[in-house]
Amino acid sequence: MNRSVNPFAMLEYVKTILVKVSFDIKLFEKELKKALKSLVKEEILELKNWCFKKFGSSHEQVLQKCFLAY
Repeated sequence: MNRSVNPFAMLEYVKTILVKVSFDIKLFEKELKKALKSLVKEEILELKNWCFKKFGSSHEQVLQKCFLAY
């Protein structure tokens, strides 16, 4: 993927996936962990903020666990 065209394209893709799998907590956690391996630090921080706003009330434990290092 050429990140110079749209440096946050991967981040937007990850957000789309997380919304689609948010109905299943195990799948959500799996996709979030996968996403954290493919994003750069800036994107991870933005994803963290977005996830806590969007899923903080429903998936807080998974978010805390996955973002522990960030």
